[in-house]
Parts: sequence; structure tokens; C-alpha cells
Amino acid sequence: MSDRKYRQRGYQDDSRGREPKRDRTAPPQERAPGRPLQDAAGPKTPNLMASHEVFRCARCGNRLALPVAPDGRCSRCGVDLHACIQCVSFDTSARFECTQPIAARVAPKDAINTCTLFSPRTTVERQTGTQGPPSARQAFDDLFKL
Repeated sequence: MSDRKYRQRGYQDDSRGREPKRDRTAPPQERAPGRPLQDAAGPKTPNLMASHEVFRCARCGNRLALPVAPDGRCSRCGVDLHACIQCVSFDTSARFECTQPIAARVAPKDAINTCTLFSPRTTVERQTGTQGPPSARQAFDDLFKL
């Protein structure tokens, strides 16, 4: 057995196991030909999914069209679109539940209002799925193509 506790190189090495120091003033040696560090075309770009900005109803999640009409309503649940719950400034933890400086609280939050600071809350969604076949018949025929 060795008298050293750890056997890794460099731990309390003595002079007999050391390699000679390299001369840093000498020019670096040329690398052997092999695989290049990077392709000639440059680094690979990541394959990102496409994304798009959408406006959804705060109550039912139905996708809605922009711009929002002042008297617009959701086609699925019927809630008013020009309301505080559809606004980007709506925050339940903020004063008067709005991040914008307003003089008085607007209530109810899901009713139509005439706020001049209103801007619809949009989100960026990734397009994760592919478009399906145009019909069930087409999908059936695609199963048996060679």
C-alpha cells in the first residue's frame, strides 16, 4: 500500500512523478488534422417551434380576434371583451386591481367599461401540433399509401 491517503495525481506530489514544465514562450504546435471544431457554415441554429400571439377570453379560453370592439362579446360564453378581466393591466394584487394609476376602483371587473387605459391581454403560444388531414376519408386513405 501507499503511504498517501489519496492516490490522485497532483495531491501532495513529490518531484519524481511530475512532468517537466512547458516553455510558454515557444510557439504552439500545430494540431493534427482531424475533425474541425466548427462546421464551415457556422454554428447550428436551434430548431425552434413557430409561435404566434393570440387573444383569449378570460372566462372560457375561446380564441378571439383583435382588435377588440368597444361593445364586443365572447362568441362562446357572452362575457364583455372591453372589461377589466380582459385587460393586460388587470392584477388582483394591485391597488384597485389595476397596475395603471387610476383614481377609483372599477366594479364589476367582468362588465363592459369605458376605460381609456384598456389594452387586450395577449399571450404568445407555440404551435406544437401539425395540421391534421382535411377529412376523415383522407386520413383513412393515407393509412394505406405506400
